[in-house]
Parts: sequence; C-alpha cells; structure tokens
Amino acid sequence: MKKTKWVVDPAHSEIGFKVKHMMFTNVSGKIQNFTALMETNVDLFENARVVFDGDINSLTTNNAERDAHLLSQDFFDAERFPKVTFLATQFERLDEVNYKITGDLTIKGQTKTITLDTEFSGLLKDPYGNIKAAFMMNAKINRKDWGLNWNTPLETGGVLVSDEVRLGIDIQFIKQN
Repeated sequence: MKKTKWVVDPAHSEIGFKVKHMMFTNVSGKIQNFTALMETNVDLFENARVVFDGDINSLTTNNAERDAHLLSQDFFDAERFPKVTFLATQFERLDEVNYKITGDLTIKGQTKTITLDTEFSGLLKDPYGNIKAAFMMNAKINRKDWGLNWNTPLETGGVLVSDEVRLGIDIQFIKQN
C-alpha cells in the first residue's frame, strides 16, 4: 500500500500546556521549536505513524524567571535533557472526526505511554495548492511520572504547582508529494 508523508506546518501549529498555579489559576506555556512527521496509508489516518521532537530550551510561559526555573534541574534539566519526544504507537479512528492517539512520551529521559484525545478538523487545499490536515489533541498527564517533582507547600494548604498538566496541541500537517 502506498504511503503518504506529511510534515508539520509550524506557522499554523502550537504545542501548549496548562498547569494550575497556587491551585486556582492556570499558567500556560508552549514549546516554540519542534518538528513532527506523519506517515499514513494514502489519506487515511488510522494507524498513522507520528513522530514528534521538541526543543525543551524553546519552552516559554512568557515569564523569563519562571522559564529559567522550568529549564533548571528542578524541572526539565534542559542541559542534560534538551528534547521532549513522542512516538505514536496507535492511531485509532473512533468516528469521522474523533481519534485516539496512543504513544510514548519521553521527557527527562523517562518514557511513559499517554493517550491523546484527538479531533480531526479535516483536509483542505490552501491557496498555494498544498493539501493540509489539521488535528486538535488534548490529554492530562501527571508531571511527576516524568520526574518533574519540584513543588513548595502553601501556607494556606495545597501546593504552588499542580501535579496535573493539561496538554493542548493544535497541529497542521502538509502533505508531501
């Protein structure tokens, strides 16, 4: 069966996360520099092969002091572990729009399996003749599963940073000829 290759369109894609700060507000961040490749059987996405590679040093929360702390040994230890990766092991079609993508997420040298709830936005041809596919993906993970353990207790109870991290990924792929 003929394979179709897709590459990420970084200008129209975002790899984001949210985590509760002081247990009542969200801090949002994103990885700005990344690559993603997808290989499918023709234009069917079921059982697609997806590989993602993100530069952890491009992480931003729009606060330089917080970003420096996140890149330190307290969290990502970016000097020793400069990449976050994801390799899809299953790309399951639930219906016309909804998929579940299961794969191995590696952060800080530790690999755990996660599942992304995925919505397929469709296939379109852009004004330049490129065929594009768009997906919105969401998941909740526990940051401690990857050794991101730093925290501090609050005087009023609770902790400064929630263990739960919500991933929000909007990604657009360009079909390769």
